[in-house]
Amino acid sequence: MSLYDFEALGIDGQTVALNQYKGQVMLIVNTASACGFTPQFTGLEKLHQQYGAQGLAVIGFPCNQFASQDPGDDAQIANFCQKNYGVSFQMMSKVKVNGDSAHPLYQWLTAEAPGILGSKAIKWNFTKFLVGKDGRVIKRYAPQDAPAKIAQDIEAALAA
Repeated sequence: MSLYDFEALGIDGQTVALNQYKGQVMLIVNTASACGFTPQFTGLEKLHQQYGAQGLAVIGFPCNQFASQDPGDDAQIANFCQKNYGVSFQMMSKVKVNGDSAHPLYQWLTAEAPGILGSKAIKWNFTKFLVGKDGRVIKRYAPQDAPAKIAQDIEAALAA
């Protein structure tokens, strides 16, 4: 099983088959609009602009499971991300990332790349997963890991 076996709803309500990203490097992030880490949208967009043409796809999954920090509907979230951060990378429909109703992609991501001490749960907004061109998880990053800190790993994955 790889990331290419999954699909998700885009923030526009259209189904997105993740196999369309075959051969690309992906950075998958659970996002929130009212979090202390929300300014990371700027860094994520910068990565998208800097590496997109080389094969990086940044994909944001809004989530409201952490202190209700993304309570809006998909249209409100899309508007917020565009208006405040100029987000042009793929945003998905809001999902759950933990628990029995977690999106299947997140169930797979957390099993493939557990957190500290083997914990599978996502601890907070802006947890990031770097996925290689083969659809396999390379590394999991903590919410406090700034997008710019991941650039070297992205470059290595793009070169692989």
